[in-house]
Amino acid sequence: MSVSLRKKYMAAAMKVRAKISDDGITDVRILIRHDMETGLRKEKDGTLVPPHFIQNVMVKHQGRVVLTAQWGAAVSKNPYLNCQFLNGTVGDVVEVSWIDNKGQAESINTNIIV
Repeated sequence: MSVSLRKKYMAAAMKVRAKISDDGITDVRILIRHDMETGLRKEKDGTLVPPHFIQNVMVKHQGRVVLTAQWGAAVSKNPYLNCQFLNGTVGDVVEVSWIDNKGQAESINTNIIV
């Protein structure tokens, strides 16, 4: 299967859910598909697997930054992140983005639900 076809049928690189509770707190849950290689793991032939990990994660609500995180190689494969903020309303846009040490980046928008 060609790379372009594989990408078309691969699962999304991120799953995001933003849900508001009765007390007005918006809970954002993020699952990122990423190998998060430390650069310390060796292949069977003894060669090191090059480091490849997410360095920066940002969560925005209606364009306003509500979370920034700087990660390193110690974060596990397929990391899960949870954050909360106030002043969200149903239908507002929440944007999650990340960039890794190789310059690869991903961004996704979702709306706040009840």
